[in-house]
Amino acid sequence: MPATLRPRRDALPPTLLQDTLLELYPSEVLIRLAEESGFVRRYLKLDPVAFFWAVTLEAGVYLQRSLDQLRHVYNQKAARPIHSYASFYDRFTPELVEFLHLCVAHGLSQLKAAPGNQLSPKLAAFEDVLIQDSSIVRLSASLMTHFPAARASQPTAGAKIATLVSVRANGPKRVELMPESVSERDTLKPGPWVKGSILLFDLGFYKHQAFARIAENGGSYLTRLQTQVDPTIVRSLRVHRGRAIDLEGKSWKDVLPSLKREVPDTEVEIAFARRAYGGHRRGDSLSARLVAVWDEEIRKYHTYLKNLGPEVLSAEEVAELYGCRWEIELVFKELKSQYALDRVNTTNRSVAEALIRAFLLTLVISRRLHSEIRRRLPEKVRVRYPPMGWGIDFREQSGKILELLLMRLRKKRVDPEPLLDLARTLMARALDPSAGRERFRAEWWG
Repeated sequence: MPATLRPRRDALPPTLLQDTLLELYPSEVLIRLAEESGFVRRYLKLDPVAFFWAVTLEAGVYLQRSLDQLRHVYNQKAARPIHSYASFYDRFTPELVEFLHLCVAHGLSQLKAAPGNQLSPKLAAFEDVLIQDSSIVRLSASLMTHFPAARASQPTAGAKIATLVSVRANGPKRVELMPESVSERDTLKPGPWVKGSILLFDLGFYKHQAFARIAENGGSYLTRLQTQVDPTIVRSLRVHRGRAIDLEGKSWKDVLPSLKREVPDTEVEIAFARRAYGGHRRGDSLSARLVAVWDEEIRKYHTYLKNLGPEVLSAEEVAELYGCRWEIELVFKELKSQYALDRVNTTNRSVAEALIRAFLLTLVISRRLHSEIRRRLPEKVRVRYPPMGWGIDFREQSGKILELLLMRLRKKRVDPEPLLDLARTLMARALDPSAGRERFRAEWWG
């Protein structure tokens, strides 16, 4: 790594990786969560700390390994090995699933408490940018009773990973596991947690009542306009020179054909029905801002709906910010390409759910280390440490990280040089060599 890109020597302590992981998941927290979930009742037969780290830093990055291979990894790390494969397999129970679920929740709270990104001055008025989406994990057809698929042409099962990514946290804020058959719209549940944040989501989550609830709770939203929706234009928010089309009172679909690649920026109203209570549905209307930006490549308008005023973001900036939804696609790509989320080959429901949560834990661990390493770099270099590049190298070095971490837990003396070399190796290999490359989110957060 060039000298100009290196952190100060005193900014990179030899035990950085170990300290960060044990701060994220202290042993006493893992033991407490194991007890609360009922996963561990007799410590003579299982070490929950060694089990946790073996599952997250071995199974979570090498799913192609069988459970028996994972048992061998655990036995190498634990003080009291489990010699019988059947005994090890029997540990994959609903209690283990609950233990890993609690561990995921704890990790997400820690990501939020130690944010890895700062928002740009353009977004200074907001606490966070949140991106909602979901990904499907295809499962054995034998699990279709618990995880029914949606519109499947053949008998199959699918689990939906509904994810809310926090830009500030550099990772997920909330993750829910549910059957694929659950509608995307039902996974978006606005509440007080949206206050001060901007939510980005695609058309799968389009629901006027949800938009109204986001605004009522002090949040902001940005989405594409559904094709069949025809808002009524209240007024134009952009000053036009020369002859301008009179928009007030017209429907959006009536105006659209007469536009000549202009960038309309308007206030609109959309009538919708609230959820039914006591058998009655109350009518309401949503006041929002509608922006359309011409795409020369496909020769059509992209139309966006939001409750962000032009004093916050211009019409062009609205389109640019919406493009940053790609951030959540990178999360799913990392889960599938690096941690094998899309290769859950088991007919056992508890094994399937435990492994899915193990992958999520591996992502949490990876993103926390990524944020901590990047925090110690010169500010101008941080943008050259994208999460995907980091994830590749983290996966390749996870075995070494696990080995050195468990030596620390056993209170064995560890030479500081291998620790420092490992951290430096991760930093050097994860660096994007192209200093001048344009990065899609650089002007919004980093």
